[in-house]
Amino acid sequence: GAIFNMGEAHFIKAHLNDHIGAWKASSTLNESLSIGVIAPYRKQATFLKEVLEGEDELRPFNDLIKIQTIDSFQGQEKDVIYISLTRSNAEQQIGFLSDVRRMNVAMTRAKKKLVVIGDSATIGSHPFYREFIAYTESIGHYHSVWEWDISAI
Repeated sequence: GAIFNMGEAHFIKAHLNDHIGAWKASSTLNESLSIGVIAPYRKQATFLKEVLEGEDELRPFNDLIKIQTIDSFQGQEKDVIYISLTRSNAEQQIGFLSDVRRMNVAMTRAKKKLVVIGDSATIGSHPFYREFIAYTESIGHYHSVWEWDISAI
């Protein structure tokens, strides 16, 4: 079956709602603010598009936000990149997220801010993601979704 993650899509919507106004007004991100929302799976990219483009508060920013799969995003850069890792399962199966070359390319598309959303219990079994999580923790930028007001998601 097609792989998608409703929770990640709604989290990205809530995070964008909370931050996009400040980013737009910020002196570090000028009028040409560009945001990429990317996912490894087509079904997740399609679902993200439905959720984000259907959000009234984000509608004024629709032209700034590009939503694509990792592969169709190749070669582009954006000020802010969201990556929805999508996979979440008790068996810690990560599918083609194990193609770390592809993921490394995706992660380096962000010019100013990278936000990676994933199930650390699922991806943490892979050395690449385990090290990535450890790095984000070491610089104080690892956050659990539970730190957010989940009722808003």
